[in-house]
Amino acid sequence: MTEDLKSNYSKAKYHNPQKYGEKLAIIFIDFANAYYDKNSPLFGAEGCQIALENSVKLLSVCRNYESLPIVFTEVKYKNGGEDGGAFYKKVPALSCFDEGKKSQEIHSDFKLIKSDILITKQYPSAFFKTDLENVLKQKNVDTLLLTGVTTSGCVRATCIDSISSNFVTLVVSDAVGDRAKEPHEANLFDMSAKYADLITTNEAIELIKIKMQNK
Repeated sequence: MTEDLKSNYSKAKYHNPQKYGEKLAIIFIDFANAYYDKNSPLFGAEGCQIALENSVKLLSVCRNYESLPIVFTEVKYKNGGEDGGAFYKKVPALSCFDEGKKSQEIHSDFKLIKSDILITKQYPSAFFKTDLENVLKQKNVDTLLLTGVTTSGCVRATCIDSISSNFVTLVVSDAVGDRAKEPHEANLFDMSAKYADLITTNEAIELIKIKMQNK
């Protein structure tokens, strides 16, 4: 980062902190086996592994609060991707998410329970062509915590649609991951500038405790 960039962003008042709302929800984005199998074309290595470990830690805290909406997303296609459109054609590795494949399934470190909300999608954003926005607004959610993989892909797309849907958006910076450091850091920087606040896993845990204890 150059001083010119810092000065430029400062003039525009980018990275402006938001005022958090009162009703939280958390989204665990696309923690599929495809990102954790070394033989997969989508293998995410250390960056995705760190995101997984911190997100599992965060989920364990969330389980203490029954009224906290917990959302998981998955990508799933009909075999051959007939419902994947141009996105499926653009990225051949998306065949990892064909229904019935082990690579499509959510990582076993996450144990979903009946009260969890599962959003199945075919495109990067958890909001695009899903009912996520309606589900959250019916629960009076005003603030979203985002975790998941990959930072430059589905996390970023969900982040942009989250603030576009008028949710205060918080990206848990060490609970999102990518296959390379450069796109991870660049996209965190840009999301922080325009769309979200960045917080750590430990900060997210403290925020959840404070907000939920006040209920």
